[in-house]
Amino acid sequence: MRRIVKLRDQEVKLSPKEYELLRVMVQHAGKVLTHRHLLNELWAVPTDAQYLRVYVRQLRQKIEDHPERPHYITTETGVGYRLRAPD
Repeated sequence: MRRIVKLRDQEVKLSPKEYELLRVMVQHAGKVLTHRHLLNELWAVPTDAQYLRVYVRQLRQKIEDHPERPHYITTETGVGYRLRAPD
């Protein structure tokens, strides 16, 4: 299975973990995903939430026009992240 992500007809190179993070978020687009849920989905062993923050930041750098003001992946302070559902 090819794991291809395109943004405006341009292929975006994602690491395996970035791809898995995006896949989980797409499956639940529009819903808030807690840090705990994402950590459990992405890592088989208990992992520090800082790893999740790093991957979210890297993913934003690759898919957001302005990563410092994200449009697609928003932070729900103290809870987790939400991928904006398509309009």
